[in-house]
Amino acid sequence: MVINLSDEYSLINNWLSELRDVDIQQDRMRFRKNLEKIGEVSAYEISKKLSWVEKEITTPLGTSVCKVMDKQPVLATILRAGLAMHTGLLNYFDKADNAFISAYRKHNADGSFDISLDYISCPDMEDRVVIISDPMLATGSSLVKTIQFIREEGNPSEIHIVCALACTVGIEYVLRAEPKAMIWCGDIDDELTAKGYIVPGLGDAGDLAYGVKVQM
Repeated sequence: MVINLSDEYSLINNWLSELRDVDIQQDRMRFRKNLEKIGEVSAYEISKKLSWVEKEITTPLGTSVCKVMDKQPVLATILRAGLAMHTGLLNYFDKADNAFISAYRKHNADGSFDISLDYISCPDMEDRVVIISDPMLATGSSLVKTIQFIREEGNPSEIHIVCALACTVGIEYVLRAEPKAMIWCGDIDDELTAKGYIVPGLGDAGDLAYGVKVQM
């Protein structure tokens, strides 16, 4: 299932317009905050799909039967670009466990690239709801390899993917590999360049959020 959060008019449309705007996006703090806000709204929307139970709560004046989450999810993020969205998700799922994965494009001299995964720090993933944040879903290669990496640590019961911007090609690639995954997008673009960049897109989210990197 794919949920495009821009299909309805909401503040997400404003945040996406600022993330895309070549002038506004030069303000790194604002760029990070907009990613964080999309993470927060995504957390709220995802929470509607999770398992809930009723619990009797003692108040100063009596008792109240309240709905509470049955189990806490695992929030997984791809370093470094996913950190701002991860913060937004964690603001709402504030009792969640966390996982961190290094997955990045290693560019070759001929213009191609490989996906390099070197590190994962995570709790037990067996039968857990896992929410993965990565602001850009372009080719989908890094996300599929990340999910495979996660499955080496346990088999999640549900996988939710949160991104600010996705490409239709990447969505199709991910769903072929993980047909039961739910993808939550701030917006969806149709075009992908030969080098794997989304058009019109917004540029390199990691660089815009945290500064230009040196390609090693």
